[in-house]
Amino acid sequence: MFLVALLAVTAPVLAQEAPRRPNLLVLLTDDQRFDSMGCAGNPLVDTPHLDALAREGVRFRNAFVTTPICAASRASILCGAYESAHGFTFGTPPLGDTWVDASYPARLRAAGYRTGFVGKFGVTTAKGATARMFDSFVVLGTPYVKKLPDGTERHLTDREADRALEFLDGCSADQPWCLSVSFNAPHAEDGAKEQYFWPTAQDAAYADTVFPVPPSMDESFFSGLPQFLRESESRVRFRWRFDEPAKYQRMVRGYHRMVRGVDAAVGRIRAELARRGMANDTVVVFTSDNGYFLGERGFADKWYGYDLSLRVPLLVHDPRAPALRRGTAVDHVALNVDLAPTLLQLAGAEPCAAHQGRSLAGLLGGRAPADWRTDFYFEHRFVHARIPRSEGVRTDRFTFIRWIDRQPVVEELYDHRADPDQLQDLAADPASAGVLASLRARAGELRAAVAAPAPASGR
Repeated sequence: MFLVALLAVTAPVLAQEAPRRPNLLVLLTDDQRFDSMGCAGNPLVDTPHLDALAREGVRFRNAFVTTPICAASRASILCGAYESAHGFTFGTPPLGDTWVDASYPARLRAAGYRTGFVGKFGVTTAKGATARMFDSFVVLGTPYVKKLPDGTERHLTDREADRALEFLDGCSADQPWCLSVSFNAPHAEDGAKEQYFWPTAQDAAYADTVFPVPPSMDESFFSGLPQFLRESESRVRFRWRFDEPAKYQRMVRGYHRMVRGVDAAVGRIRAELARRGMANDTVVVFTSDNGYFLGERGFADKWYGYDLSLRVPLLVHDPRAPALRRGTAVDHVALNVDLAPTLLQLAGAEPCAAHQGRSLAGLLGGRAPADWRTDFYFEHRFVHARIPRSEGVRTDRFTFIRWIDRQPVVEELYDHRADPDQLQDLAADPASAGVLASLRARAGELRAAVAAPAPASGR
């Protein structure tokens, strides 16, 4: 009798299932600056679906990459580590096996997730490595407009959304999934005269919008820059895009139309999640691989340690979060190296000792750790004749930049509280000598910390 009674009491408990692990949708754009969304306070741009994601989730106002170039940053996003640790950028050997196995898709796949990738990968790996990360791996690239076998044309952003929906066809309620959709947009098509190509649905967008020319695009500012920057690749590409008033307006409209094309694709994917009954089980993360200059400082593209190059959008919508967290904004600094540990924690997977970032889950829940970072190290180590290498530190007030290969050493210092556009270099100001020396030393400390050998992740 006692055994029968005990079974009667415990049966409901035994029948309870463990909470379902969430699906994870990771949306990554290429070269999208932080202020290219309406929810970021830009009154000239129209991004309704990204704005909805921000209203329903959490927006990180201070999200940055640690290396402002796609190859290294994408590797950092995958494996949660700095370039100095994983060692990958353009022109280097493939990403090492330790880092492949530390990547969030590999860890999630090992934890039972179905994993997929669509779009621009941007990271070179050894043979067989992507099969350890992804159950489905679909790489798509430029040209942006492609003629299909039936003779019609379809834009790359729309094709990437198409393939994302195809991945969902293979998913089931019995297995959680993680899909990484890496849009090529709004990256310019560098070899083409017009540079920016958008889906035809965006043809009318911004037709009457006049985008203001940034004050630092003026020759009076540009002429005061060091010669190695005036002759850099950023200036070469500036001439491709922004060196005439009419061209500037045409190109900036094109850039923002491409962003709007991504916005529409995000809306389409989210609508399909809702139609399939997956929306309430899916965490959505949206970010970019680096920022972008639209003529500021007389530059185009990215690569350097200024905020416009380092700062990116970051939106996270967790449908399981309490209503009071909807539409909130976080001021704490988030980095690209934080995404991998965040995704693992959201999935309930084991943390990875090789990761150098920190999970953002606490910040998503409104719990700010007392020891959260107040500064971070950034670096750019790609060797290119016209892209000077650099490193530095950004604190909550100052940005310190050191140009690695210049002899004598060239340094810059900005007080971005007083000077948010980072136009007044304080490095030669005697009153700032103490700050400069402190940040120079701090850069050395952080460089040594991030370059420390990572523990083996195992397979």
